[in-house]
Amino acid sequence: MGFSFGSIFSTTGLLSSDSDQAFVNSVTLFVALLCACIVIGHLLEENRWMNESITALVIGLGTGIVILLTSGGTSSRILEFNEEFFFIYLLPPIIFNAGFQVKKKQFFRNFMTIMLFGAIGTLISFGIISFGATQLFKTLDVGFLELRDYLAIGAIFSATDSVCTLQVLNQEETPLLYSLVFGEGVVNDATSIVLFNAIQKFDLSQKKSGMALQFVGNFLSLFITSTLLGVAVGLLSAYIVKKLYFGRHSTDREVALMILMAYLSYVMAEVLDLSGILTVFFCGIVMSHYTWHNVTESSRVTTKHAFATLSFVAEVFIFLYVGMDALDIEKWKFVSDSPGTSAGVSAILLSLVLVGRAAFVFPLSFLSNFAKKSKSDKIEFKQQVTIWWAGLMRGAVSIALAYNQFTKAGHTQQLGHAIMITSTITVVLFSTMVFGSMTKPLLRLLMPPPSSHLSCMISSEPLSPKSITLPLLSNGQDSESNTADDQNIPARRHNNLHMLLCTPSHTVHRYWRKFDDGFMRPVFGGMGFVQTVPTSPPATTTLE
Repeated sequence: MGFSFGSIFSTTGLLSSDSDQAFVNSVTLFVALLCACIVIGHLLEENRWMNESITALVIGLGTGIVILLTSGGTSSRILEFNEEFFFIYLLPPIIFNAGFQVKKKQFFRNFMTIMLFGAIGTLISFGIISFGATQLFKTLDVGFLELRDYLAIGAIFSATDSVCTLQVLNQEETPLLYSLVFGEGVVNDATSIVLFNAIQKFDLSQKKSGMALQFVGNFLSLFITSTLLGVAVGLLSAYIVKKLYFGRHSTDREVALMILMAYLSYVMAEVLDLSGILTVFFCGIVMSHYTWHNVTESSRVTTKHAFATLSFVAEVFIFLYVGMDALDIEKWKFVSDSPGTSAGVSAILLSLVLVGRAAFVFPLSFLSNFAKKSKSDKIEFKQQVTIWWAGLMRGAVSIALAYNQFTKAGHTQQLGHAIMITSTITVVLFSTMVFGSMTKPLLRLLMPPPSSHLSCMISSEPLSPKSITLPLLSNGQDSESNTADDQNIPARRHNNLHMLLCTPSHTVHRYWRKFDDGFMRPVFGGMGFVQTVPTSPPATTTLE
């Protein structure tokens, strides 16, 4: 996906050359393929084995075969993959929309379990894959790989892609399971990228006794700093929109400001060497809680659909290109003399992914269940299998990290590096197409019908964007209500420590609501603290 100013100028007629015209033709074909993915994905919506991701992947593979044949075996792609383009332009809208549309009630209720899976679980998987690759690759002639390469392999294949599972799960029918799979996927990607970047910066030539402790300290510092930056940018956007009152004159400005400040949070994190994924995710959560309520009604509808559309197009774009780039002839020339080695490496990596995933999902689920008293909040075995399965797919994050580690400007000249690139592509294709196509039948077999408890939760938590009006923390009870007063029963007063230990979710929520209502929302806006805009046009007039 190599873009240049010359290519951009050629589209406006400022420059004209054969290479520029070829680029325009490539972009035109790629846009046409994106449209085809959307149309075919819609037609296959009810298909038992297909989903949007697999559809885009298959179309990409088919297009790659056609280009490979028409070019005489010299090329299979129309745009060159660039991992920087992926991380800077394609990933931010996906992650931001995940935070913006997330059901905060379920996310923060299960926050500790999500962090247990997404952070601790990813570290466990990272350790198993790195150690397993170090030991098992010795039996194969994979070329020269350094210790840094083996650690990078652990980070690369720890990054999951749960899109296929999330497309099948119903957020209303299985709120707990959806929240866990969704939340773990975001935290997992962030943790994997943080691990990968830490490996690149660490001096592995000198082994020190406190290296592991220093590594953990850097990780925690990066996680906390990135989160605070996302919260700060989100609050800044809310304050600006609330104070400057854009809706009096133009809804376009407030929509543009929301989109630009969302992206600003990501690029600021990258400039400061922080985790852009964590920053833009928490920025999305904060903006949905405060900023979104400070804009006019028409701007709320516009931003909600704009963020969702950008995320959808970026996801289709990624899977389409991954399928097309998988057949790039240059990568396979290096391993053509040893196809058995490449297949063996792919099989080992796939096995390590399966083992590494199971090594933390089931034990950590047991720990999570042990700490929960309510049976409805515990993770059933069928749900544990679903969580394990959801993390078996590997996607564009793994490919982008592999390109970053084992290629230079998209090319590689070493056998070991070429084998790792082709093996990564093989694992991504196999896991997405095979495991992804089996997701729908498996979930239909595993998932029980919604219980009465879930139905109650569904009715109390409406769909987005209305769900965005819910408080950041909730335990399913209204903090303002007092059932003891309604029943004329004197309520017992508990000390704060006793309440925190017995009902931590309700206690944290209670104090958060007091702080939010007393300070945050009066300053930054939000539900119940929104100014009316009598001069702003209604939503219907903007569509006429």
